[in-house]
Amino acid sequence: MTATATSNAAGSAAWADTLLLSFAQAGYVRAEPAILQPAEPFLDLSGEDIRKSLYLTTDLSGEELCLRPDLTIPVARDYLSSGRAGQPAGFSYLGPVFRYRSGQASEFLQAGIESFGRQDRAAADAETLALGLEATAAFGVRDVEIRTGDVALFNALLDALDLYPVWRRRLVKDFNRKISLEKDLERLAAATTATRSEYEGVLAALAGSDRKAALAFVTDLMSIAGTTNVGGRTTAEIADRFLEQSTLKGGALPREAITVLKRFLTIAGNPDDAIAELRALTADAKLDLTAAIDQFESRVGFMAARGIDVKQTRFSTAFGRGLDYYTGFEFELHHRGNGAEPLVAGGRYDGLMTQLGSTEPIPAVGFSVWVDALTKIGRKVGA
Repeated sequence: MTATATSNAAGSAAWADTLLLSFAQAGYVRAEPAILQPAEPFLDLSGEDIRKSLYLTTDLSGEELCLRPDLTIPVARDYLSSGRAGQPAGFSYLGPVFRYRSGQASEFLQAGIESFGRQDRAAADAETLALGLEATAAFGVRDVEIRTGDVALFNALLDALDLYPVWRRRLVKDFNRKISLEKDLERLAAATTATRSEYEGVLAALAGSDRKAALAFVTDLMSIAGTTNVGGRTTAEIADRFLEQSTLKGGALPREAITVLKRFLTIAGNPDDAIAELRALTADAKLDLTAAIDQFESRVGFMAARGIDVKQTRFSTAFGRGLDYYTGFEFELHHRGNGAEPLVAGGRYDGLMTQLGSTEPIPAVGFSVWVDALTKIGRKVGA
């Protein structure tokens, strides 16, 4: 199906009119970014692993271009290049995206919203979730399970524990990649001073270095060797690995920190109960997570004000969407009792705008609607 045909099919569907009307009534202006996009932002933000999923080409100047694999980055880029950059603005979208998916169509519809520049983060988060629920209702799907998390709580805990930066990066990476944190915590707890390495000299040279110094050192070494990667790893990845090993030579991750992290990651249930458990944990561990917990609690209040049944919302401190750019609230909406894959998913990504070139941080939150999944379930529900 061509992009035009896909758009026409969407335009003729009743759900499309209902969905776009819902977004428009909430103040979200329709955005229609170009289908052909620079590939660099997608590769920079998602890593080279995404390359195998992209449909790539090169223009006459040598710039690498791609068919847009999603709409968040294109909408954000258009916003940043407009006269409204930095000001509160909301955008909605519905259009085709292009991404290789084994066994599935590589061209498919994506809908969603993006909200930029709002400083009332808790209220914006709650509005986003409420509009996500309206999106499922537009397809006739109302029996929805709400799963939420907040990576800002995890980051605040790591800051309060005052861990070595290399440990912090590793744990954040595990969290974002949905790797078993439990297993990695045990590995970090094991002392490594007795283990010898063929790179003892490199590790000794890196002892006490920060990431910038480690990257410069490894870059020099690889330049001398005449290579830019080893075994598919980039210079930055190799530097991080050496820095990690160097740090671990000095001793294991403190048991006290591991105990706190494990207790934190078990907190789950409805948001009100989770808030109580988080405050109890911080009091017992004598850690200050007040700002992050207060923001969480404020969001829950705005969710209730939006008519969302908070008691039926599942929150988990271990919940993450597996993407690096989320910085706070995250959520997924699932058809109850049927679906490992979300129908609607999104969250807060305050760091994206500076990564895309903004000189000032700009708050951002949004979600994507998985139109094909919702259409399929909507048909079953309506049958």
